[in-house]
Amino acid sequence: MEINLAQLQIGQKGIIQDFDIDLVPLKLLEMGCLPGNEVQLLQVAPFGDPLYLNVNDSHLAIRLETALAIMVEIPNEEKL
Repeated sequence: MEINLAQLQIGQKGIIQDFDIDLVPLKLLEMGCLPGNEVQLLQVAPFGDPLYLNVNDSHLAIRLETALAIMVEIPNEEKL
């Protein structure tokens, strides 16, 4: 099942599949936010923006509009 990163539930993991290169900052790519890498949603700020993630054992926060541009595949055992 493919969804965007903003649709993950807290604690849920996914594999990055694709993203809009124009909307994803180069800094995120340098930190490992690349297709094939695992991402986990750790926390969401009180008003829903930003999202706190774990990507390749690096913790980072991204804006909601950026998360909407990143598509992830949910492994079957992770579906809620």
